[in-house]
Amino acid sequence: MSFPGRTTLSRSEFLTLRGLRYHVRRWSATDDRPSPRPTLFLLHGWLDTSATFEDLVAALLPDWQVLCPDWRGFGLSEWPQDGYWFPDYVADLDALLAHYAPEGAVTLIGHSLGAQVASIYSGVRPARVERLVVLDGLFMRDDEPERSPDRIGSWLDQLRKPLSDPSYDSYEQLASRIRRLHSRITPERALMVAHGWGRVREDGRIGLCADPKHRLLFPTSYRLAESKAAWSRITARTLFVDGGRSELRARLTAEDIASRRACFRDRQETVIEDCAHMLHFEAPEQTARLIRQFLEA
Repeated sequence: MSFPGRTTLSRSEFLTLRGLRYHVRRWSATDDRPSPRPTLFLLHGWLDTSATFEDLVAALLPDWQVLCPDWRGFGLSEWPQDGYWFPDYVADLDALLAHYAPEGAVTLIGHSLGAQVASIYSGVRPARVERLVVLDGLFMRDDEPERSPDRIGSWLDQLRKPLSDPSYDSYEQLASRIRRLHSRITPERALMVAHGWGRVREDGRIGLCADPKHRLLFPTSYRLAESKAAWSRITARTLFVDGGRSELRARLTAEDIASRRACFRDRQETVIEDCAHMLHFEAPEQTARLIRQFLEA
């Protein structure tokens, strides 16, 4: 797949993972065929798709090939009928690795939701992950148990309401909205993101490639202690790359972030100061350079 004005090509591969038709984007050095180069598994975040990593991946070629799935319900992957549950993402990653890398240890790079999935998997299956890169992730706030009944009640209320499915006149209109949210990116890069996030609907309008059910409140609560238990079992060398202007990072205190990072026994940390949450398309070249230095050390 290529985008307007772009020369980097990716190959779309489709396979069945745990009963769902999954889309996996493969970038390799010279053409759309599998490459003998080492493989990086790149995991996108919530409401994102594999396609928006185009510029970051371009800066990693030709030394690696990169495989990036669209999570269930995102991009070109199938939408399940019964909603979304975090452990399914971990199980999908396990199935994906069983297909593409059935033996040995791999390198995982995860952004936001993808970082949470990759980090939990790295603790559950430590022998399967040699290196882990966390891109502006692991910032979810701990939920108080007392709020659980209200959370479930709110979720039940949402299930009774019709789901909103926003649409746009054109990819250019969607790109304009993206620039309002991410003002530091160029119009050309915003259009690339729009083509990654959008799809042409039957009525000719541009809809989003994300199942509207993703916007429903999760009825389950996030338990930080459970994540820390998994992180403490990770043996992989880990790199944290944070956005200095990240709105998610700003939710936590420095002490809370340090407490989480202390679970990782072999870690490096760095910050891209003039960058917000979406490192991979706000500062793709700088992010790729940091990843490259970590992988080559």
